[in-house]
Amino acid sequence: MSTIELTTENFTDTVEHGGIVLLDFWASWCGPCRMFAPVFEKAAGKHDDVVFGKVDTEAQTELARTFGISSIPTLMAIRDGVVLYSQPGALPESALEQLIEQVRGVDMDDVRRAVAEQPGN
Repeated sequence: MSTIELTTENFTDTVEHGGIVLLDFWASWCGPCRMFAPVFEKAAGKHDDVVFGKVDTEAQTELARTFGISSIPTLMAIRDGVVLYSQPGALPESALEQLIEQVRGVDMDDVRRAVAEQPGN
């Protein structure tokens, strides 16, 4: 599967469909973003069960602001609508593969229970 460009118009439908969504928050002027792009694209080609989305922080300032993106690239992993990982910095291929496997291995029933136990829920 190739990457998809996410905008305010398609973001919610993409991340709330269930399953794993990896997001790359980037900008064209960002050198580390350009270096990470091929790694992200290669992973997208290997994992058909994962949605790989790219958010151009220059064009999608509202999305970047909503998620508090202050450093790029920032990689975010969402599973079943829950953010499980969000960190700035470009990952090497092996670390990205490990992250994907870790996200696959998360017991989402445990996550939902923990979220439900949070004050205010």
